[in-house]
Amino acid sequence: MALWIWTLSIVSCFCITFSRSEELEFFQSATELNHLTVDNDTGIIYLGVVNALYQLTEKLVVRIHVETGPRKDNKKCTPPIEENQCKEAVLTDNYNKLLLLNKENKTIVVCGSLFKGICATRDLENITKVTHYVETSGEKSFVASNDENVSTVGLITSLDNDQVLFVGKGNGPNDNGIIISTRQLHEKDGKDIFEMYSDSAAVKSAYHSSSTQQFVTVFEDKNYVYFIFNQQEKQPVNNRTLIARLCKDDAHYYSYFEMDLGCKDEDGSYDHCHSAYVTTPGKKLKVNKDNGSLKSAMCVFSLRHINEKMEKNRDDCYTNKNTSMFYKLFAVENPCGPHGQNASKNFPCGSEHLPYLLGSKNGVIEKPVLQKEGMNLTAVTVTVENGHTVAFVGTSDGKILKVFLSSNVTEYSSLTIELNKPIKNDLVLDKTQEYLYVMTTDKVHRLPVQQCHKYSDCEKCMQAQDPYCGWCVRKGNCTKKADCEMANKENEWLWSPNGTCMTIISADPQNMSRRAPAKVKLTVSPLPTLSTSDKLWCTFGETSHRAQLNEGVIICDPPDMIPPTPKGQDHVSVPLQLTFGENKTFFASHTYPFYDCEEAMNLYENQPCYSCASNRWNCQWDWKKHICEESSSAQDGVIKSVTEEECPQFLNPNPSIIPMEYRTTVHFEGRHLAYYQVSGLIQSYANETLKLKLSIRTDKVKIDSKLMVTLYNCSYGRSDCSLCLAAHEDYKCVWCEEDGKPSKCVYEKLCRAPPTNTCPYPEITRIEPKTGPLDGGILLTIMGSNLGIKAEDVKNITVADKECIFKEEFYSVSTRIVCQVGEMKVPKQGQIEVNINGKLGQSPSDVQFTYQDPQPTGIRPQSGPQAGGTTLTITGMNLATGSKKDVRVFLGSQPCNVTEFGDEIVCVTGRNSKVEAVGVTMRYGETKIDVPVQFSYSENPTVTKFKPVNSFSSGGRNITVTGTGFELIQSFSLMVHAERPEVGKLSSKTFVGNWVMRLNETTVVFSSLPILEDPENYNITTIIQMDHYQLVVKNESHSFTYVADPTFENFTDGIKKQVNKLINAKGSNLNKAMTIDEAQAFVGDEPCNIKTLTETDLYCEPPEVQPQPKKRQKRDMINNLPEFIVKFGLREWVLGRVEYDTRVSDIPLNLILPLVLIPMIAIIIISIICYRRKSQQAEREYEKIKSQLEGLEESVRDRCKKEFTDLMIEMEDQTNDVNEAGIPVLDYKTYTDRVFFLPSKDGEKDVMITGKLDIPEARRQTVEQALNQFSNLLNSKSFLINFIHTLENQREFSARAKVYFASLLTVALHGKLEYYTDIMRTLFLELMEQYVVAKNPKLMLRRSETVVERMLSNWMSICLYQYLKDNAGEPLYKLFKAIKHQVEKGPVDAVLKKAKYTLNDTGLLGDDVEYTQLTVNVYVQDGGTDSTPVKVLNCDTISQVKEKIIDQVYRNLPCSQWPKAESVALEWRPGSTAQILSDLDLTSQRDGRWKRINTLMHYNVRDGATLILSKMGISQQPEDSQQDVPGERHALLEDENKVWHLVRPVDEIDESKSKRGSVKEKERTKAITEIYLTRLLSVKGTLQQFVDDFFHSVLNSNHVVPPAVKYFFDFLDEQAEKHDIKDEDTIHIWKTNSLPLRFWVNILKNPHFIFDVHVHEVVDASLSVIAQTFMDACTRTEHKLSRDSPSNKLLYAKEISNYKKMVEDYYKGIRQMVPVSDQDMNTHLAEISRAHTDSLNTLVALHQLYQYTNKYYDEIINALEEDPAAQKMQLAFRLQQIAAALENKVTDL
Repeated sequence: MALWIWTLSIVSCFCITFSRSEELEFFQSATELNHLTVDNDTGIIYLGVVNALYQLTEKLVVRIHVETGPRKDNKKCTPPIEENQCKEAVLTDNYNKLLLLNKENKTIVVCGSLFKGICATRDLENITKVTHYVETSGEKSFVASNDENVSTVGLITSLDNDQVLFVGKGNGPNDNGIIISTRQLHEKDGKDIFEMYSDSAAVKSAYHSSSTQQFVTVFEDKNYVYFIFNQQEKQPVNNRTLIARLCKDDAHYYSYFEMDLGCKDEDGSYDHCHSAYVTTPGKKLKVNKDNGSLKSAMCVFSLRHINEKMEKNRDDCYTNKNTSMFYKLFAVENPCGPHGQNASKNFPCGSEHLPYLLGSKNGVIEKPVLQKEGMNLTAVTVTVENGHTVAFVGTSDGKILKVFLSSNVTEYSSLTIELNKPIKNDLVLDKTQEYLYVMTTDKVHRLPVQQCHKYSDCEKCMQAQDPYCGWCVRKGNCTKKADCEMANKENEWLWSPNGTCMTIISADPQNMSRRAPAKVKLTVSPLPTLSTSDKLWCTFGETSHRAQLNEGVIICDPPDMIPPTPKGQDHVSVPLQLTFGENKTFFASHTYPFYDCEEAMNLYENQPCYSCASNRWNCQWDWKKHICEESSSAQDGVIKSVTEEECPQFLNPNPSIIPMEYRTTVHFEGRHLAYYQVSGLIQSYANETLKLKLSIRTDKVKIDSKLMVTLYNCSYGRSDCSLCLAAHEDYKCVWCEEDGKPSKCVYEKLCRAPPTNTCPYPEITRIEPKTGPLDGGILLTIMGSNLGIKAEDVKNITVADKECIFKEEFYSVSTRIVCQVGEMKVPKQGQIEVNINGKLGQSPSDVQFTYQDPQPTGIRPQSGPQAGGTTLTITGMNLATGSKKDVRVFLGSQPCNVTEFGDEIVCVTGRNSKVEAVGVTMRYGETKIDVPVQFSYSENPTVTKFKPVNSFSSGGRNITVTGTGFELIQSFSLMVHAERPEVGKLSSKTFVGNWVMRLNETTVVFSSLPILEDPENYNITTIIQMDHYQLVVKNESHSFTYVADPTFENFTDGIKKQVNKLINAKGSNLNKAMTIDEAQAFVGDEPCNIKTLTETDLYCEPPEVQPQPKKRQKRDMINNLPEFIVKFGLREWVLGRVEYDTRVSDIPLNLILPLVLIPMIAIIIISIICYRRKSQQAEREYEKIKSQLEGLEESVRDRCKKEFTDLMIEMEDQTNDVNEAGIPVLDYKTYTDRVFFLPSKDGEKDVMITGKLDIPEARRQTVEQALNQFSNLLNSKSFLINFIHTLENQREFSARAKVYFASLLTVALHGKLEYYTDIMRTLFLELMEQYVVAKNPKLMLRRSETVVERMLSNWMSICLYQYLKDNAGEPLYKLFKAIKHQVEKGPVDAVLKKAKYTLNDTGLLGDDVEYTQLTVNVYVQDGGTDSTPVKVLNCDTISQVKEKIIDQVYRNLPCSQWPKAESVALEWRPGSTAQILSDLDLTSQRDGRWKRINTLMHYNVRDGATLILSKMGISQQPEDSQQDVPGERHALLEDENKVWHLVRPVDEIDESKSKRGSVKEKERTKAITEIYLTRLLSVKGTLQQFVDDFFHSVLNSNHVVPPAVKYFFDFLDEQAEKHDIKDEDTIHIWKTNSLPLRFWVNILKNPHFIFDVHVHEVVDASLSVIAQTFMDACTRTEHKLSRDSPSNKLLYAKEISNYKKMVEDYYKGIRQMVPVSDQDMNTHLAEISRAHTDSLNTLVALHQLYQYTNKYYDEIINALEEDPAAQKMQLAFRLQQIAAALENKVTDL
């Protein structure tokens, strides 16, 4: 049985992270690593990297290095690459695709991505020796994928005593379509190495497939080979992970079967596999998968179960069960059917008569055993240690996870290899299984599989949970089992995952008195096998003794010295350790308690006896001696342990409550007091109450006392009468009013006057709040004195004469009453009155409550982000009603947290679930008030780009963030989170700053914060806190990052001698996060102008005059020199001081020299000085110019880069616009109707398109039966050939009739396309014979002059529909949309049909029209409340505006369902008024007979205007042309009123004048027009990528080629060979006329044939230019260009040669493809027939065909009677019968 373990991207969640104290051994490559394999016999490592191979030792030392690239290649070219044949060839990197050891013949198979994936074999011992490599064998030698992004897997195995290679690869855009194949590794039967084992030993896509594969692994088990791969299906979009199986010896792939491998849980399925590994005990396969997000899981599968499932599926298919789950690869039909009960058992490897290349969606599904989140798993390998399975898993962030695969899967360790560098797929163990080779992007690391020795004690060894490790008891360290000598004996090696160390589980006795130590017996578990010969030691504290072993019990002597008992405790715990051997190896430990009875009596205060007798030790209390001692046999005068109730003690004091300042006698009880007499004393304390413990002594000895009394003070906290009388009755407090003394609360016996029982009237001092809403409902707090003794005293409360409901739960004695105010109908102010037990209290005149009506009027701001955090201010009148706690604000259903209360209410918005406008509601208590303005929740801010993308760790760099939604934000702050990957959030550090500034609604600038010095060791996230929204500074491609600060070298000796006007500072990483414009340098206080900044150098130009040093420098200045300072952001570097060159050469003056020599010497000296000064000046000027040139060069480079970036962004935006709407491909019937019949004379009204056949019901059945008979007659080849020949011999049978007849025939025979193809082939052979005999073969297929030529066009259209839909349709649609977008971006003249942006020079607008782009907001009548923004031009006509609006508003509907522009009206609402906009109305400009069409500029419609689109009504028709509407364009055609739009055409008078004008005038006019031809180049450049993409999609033989194309091209080649035509031009012309010109040009010029779109005339003009370019590319004739050549020809002159080469390569590539057999072609045609025939108007086509029969009835009958074959089949008689049945029908029609 074999187990498969399936793992999907695992997040890091580990038990232990190793510290990298010792560096791993590694090898680093100069290029990216691809594959690694190890020879387990020799330990040698073979490494395949980009452009090289390496042979390494076990310790990663290079033995041999071989370069494999780059080489000149092009993915589209077929090797060998010759420059004259492949001009596109450039130096191309060679990615290693396969690296497989073939030990049988001591070679290694190496396949690269160059030259179509050709492989080589090299010597295993010396990889420089190539033993086999052939590049001239063509397609049969193309093994691997030549696409670096498409994976290839391989397996070398034995078959029939020979070695073969099984290969699986995805089908890249330039691959040959072979997905799985069996290749020879030896020359046999005339076949070369790497050629397919047999012609049918492959799974290949014969025509375009709707799915792509990425292979993960291939492996074998017994007689089977298995492939695991991911498959992405396009329609519908679906990701699947599949396992495919086939028999090794199956040369025809009859046994091929694939099915799903599913890993699912309740949250969904994991459908993308990353890596896989197969290992042997039990054959476990571990596969890493994910589900498209960063959630992953591990699943376990049984290979036996997988095989059983496959056999069950095969049996179901062969017995026709559950057939809906099965499919045949690259086919449409269901392959299953009844083949007998035991077919699957009788034919275990399939058979020719059984369905093959089978697949099933009913696969094996398991639940995950381990789930993770947060990263992708990129690699896996599995090994077994001591019968335990361990997996090593690589992650996308550069870690290796170690996973123990037991019944409970456990991730026990994690090691970071290279931070944020993904681990490559090949994760390989060395030959000893002791080391793991780990590949990152460019490094191979050698990692030990275990590090047991790092765990210093047994606990750490157990905590590691490492299956490799265990505690070796006798060695006393953590080891592998193999390294522990007696590991096989019981309890000698304790396995780490068990988590059990040797432990002392019991001691006898459990404790002992420190005054009576004795031996201790210890029980240890688990106990190793010990004998008396083992030297056991017992270490007790500081004392070691030999221990004794007695029947598994270890006996230890007590310690020689016991530590003192700690204060406040009654025992001391002494450590105990057990060791054995001479080295005293530790194996167990314990703590042993020694108790101290003398200390035990002090544990409870005032209770020595109780403390002694109640503890857990063996102590007793001697109450006579008043001591606690060790228990003895004596019984008299002692109290034993656990008899603490017998202790002498005092308890139960009476009274327990005692007033202060009054002498009180306390009585209490005593127990067991035979020998004691006692007394006590109480003192006074100044608190209300005080808990007091009483201690009792006799003869200076404390007796146990449990006496606790409470002292209290009546006056404390009772300032008025009500508070006093409310005191607890046990306190006996009274309100005492004595003459001459202030009244106060005292103990009753301290009051000399009679105490009062009633209190004064209540007094109100203040209220909160002072206002409230008219509806009441808020709580009013009334404060004062004498407000009652208890809640029941409050009888009634009124506020402004309105009852206020008392809230008892908030009542506070005497001082506070809370009530809920009632409703008041009108605003009012009044006093508060309370009734306390009949005594009324009223608030003074300055304490009044006001009823008022809050009236909110507005809010600011009126919008904010979904995330909340917007500080919302509500304005209005009387908002300060009630108190802050009474006011609540809601935005919709979400609360808004009130922060400020006053004349304006301020609250902070919360999060909302969606973008919407919500109402703002205020609640004052129960009063609900709606604010008359809504608040809009808008999209949260987003980041589209930021620049620059990084910062030094010292911060201070200004980062500009571009995005959306910034205008919504009120407060900005900055946070940076730094987190160590291996520790996680435990190590997280946060840095906070506030320097963020909003420039505008799309731009924010922040200054990067200073953070840690080593940012590369942290995962760093930069967040802009925008109100409550945290915006991470990142986009789709990268995040904002920090890099370590640069380093600068200090000046030598601290001084830079500045002699050449430039200061050079050296360092490293200077420009890693800094530009020349941001960096600053200073000399003293003055700036030094930076000219150059590179990675290692900074050059700056200092001031001309040496500046003064900074003031702070003057104390320590050296010769008063200024310091040189570099400042990057917030950090400064002082590199030293700068010394200017102030040397001046002294002129020597020798007064002693003769006067004659003085002038000469002076001249010489002056000359020298001038020369030196000139030299120094020139040198300074040179350095200055040099630095300026460097700066200029940098500036030009930056400018070029910016221009290039802008261009690429514009093109990307263009592509995104095209992508948004989707591709509206027509269904098959509509497509064929338009291709076959739309060009007919009736167009859309043709009967074949409408499908309407007017047959009376009484005749319908008869007619249909006759037409079916006619259909059967057409299926007779003799009849049909005679029929066609007869028609073509008729003179009146025109070319148009032939085309229409061929199209009818195509529909009528669509149900049998194989037969249709046969007829076409027969007629085509006849046609070819005619041209060959006439010796004009090149003219064949030039025009559609025969029926068969049109049949060929239709045949191509039918066969290429699916290819057009799945493949070429997308680039064609993008090209169409791009042209449309580009044309509509500029003015288009509605009358002349000319545009500013076009490819057609005749359609170019020859005037420079001024225009402005507007964005109008369009509402559709009855179409909801949301507006649609539409971009228009102010020079657009109203009809053009309507078309653009319809295009945008209805973009999600098919074009055929859009309303026509003339059927809708456009209404402009500039304010309260409304105006109907139309092309022509009474306001239109007139100039004689000329009338100008209205534009938006004419109506003065501005940017942001609101327009309403509605259905046309009579009242909305233009006033001056009521009779012409709907259809405002009718007016454009009227002769009476000549109209113009942007450019007024030349008048007849002007035309006559111009005819008489001079030639120079005409040339000048032409020159002025041709000034604008440069626009053609601009448009061409913008559209070039789309044109190239379309050409590549249809002229790429390395992509999927439709089988019909290969089939027909091979047919042409065969016929050329048969007729001995060797002229390549002739064959090229045939192929060109049959496919590119007959099909592609037609589709290119008429995109509405395949798409549901409307093609405007201006767009059609540009498409015609591209179609002409396509036609030119397909001809071999060289086009000689001159200045007089048409602009269209000149426009693509440069590209034509490249396109011609593409056509040549396309034809050449198709010729080299695997042939499509007649059987394969017929199968494909049958699929098309079956899929689409039912949707066509076949009956109508038959009826229309019969019209030709009826028209030429006699001629056809004669032809049939003269043909012997037709006579034999009585075809003429059958036709006569059909004619008789249909005669009435014909007459009716």
